[in-house]
Amino acid sequence: MSAADTTTPAKAPPPTAVPPPPPPAPQSRKRGFSGTPWLLLAPCLLVLALVMGYPLVRLVTLSFQKFGQSQLWGFLPAQWVGFDNFTGVLNDGEFWAVVVRTIVFAAGCVIFTMVGGMLVALLLQRVSGWVKTLINVALVASWGMPIIVATTVFKWLFDADYGVLNALLSKLPGVDMIGHNWFASGPQGLAVIMLLVVWGAVPFVVITLSAGLTQVPAELEEAARLDGAGAWGVFRYVTLPILKPIIVMLTTLSVIWDMGVFPQVFVMRNGHPEAEFQLLTTYSYDRAFVVNDYGQGSAIALITVLLLLGVVAVYMRQMLKIGEVE
Repeated sequence: MSAADTTTPAKAPPPTAVPPPPPPAPQSRKRGFSGTPWLLLAPCLLVLALVMGYPLVRLVTLSFQKFGQSQLWGFLPAQWVGFDNFTGVLNDGEFWAVVVRTIVFAAGCVIFTMVGGMLVALLLQRVSGWVKTLINVALVASWGMPIIVATTVFKWLFDADYGVLNALLSKLPGVDMIGHNWFASGPQGLAVIMLLVVWGAVPFVVITLSAGLTQVPAELEEAARLDGAGAWGVFRYVTLPILKPIIVMLTTLSVIWDMGVFPQVFVMRNGHPEAEFQLLTTYSYDRAFVVNDYGQGSAIALITVLLLLGVVAVYMRQMLKIGEVE
């Protein structure tokens, strides 16, 4: 055997991996006409401009004018007075009392609506199917009842002479409510009106929260229970964070609706709310159509709109923060 035969043959270099062919360049998607969304929204925007645009412009115009009955009937032209209407309103102590009363009234309505709606929605998850159906039918029926009808029913319930509530309470031992006037004082009367507003708002909150509760994963709740969380812990750390966007939306809508309560107060007080029943909406109506100072009435209404826009801004900020977290 020669030396050449005992030499270990040189290993062949491993084949180099062939790089995969580059993926085909994505075909450029043809962009549609950038104005298509605006074309689709145009009819809706046109209707909004016609329905809401003119009244809003007229409201702003009147708030800077001296406009009374003489101007309304055309005996005198409207006179531009700058910010005099706003100055007169903001320097009026009664206006600030109405603002505080409106905020307290709206806050009470929102708190009771949200708490009551959440409790009923959680209760609906723990009842049988037919009970849930009956409750939903009752909620929809109360929700669909016209405000005027509901207000009339509440007037009958709380009537001083023929009210059912006074008769039922008087049957309790040691209680005599016959002839009791629930509207003798402002706080007590507004509490009755608050109950009416909450009664009308709870069905919408319950139905919306019930739909949101169906989206809570049962696995997360079960995992929380296995970790030792009680019913309150599961609700606080699992259910509540998932429902947060819905709760923020409902709270904001409730604030807007409850700040704008008008027919309940107007009908309950037979079209002439006393001073201690005045809210921003009825106060604006009173200044415009009872005192016939349409300029100051418009200024109060415009201030109310600005307050509501502040609430909408807070709502949008919260929704954007939730979107960023998600």
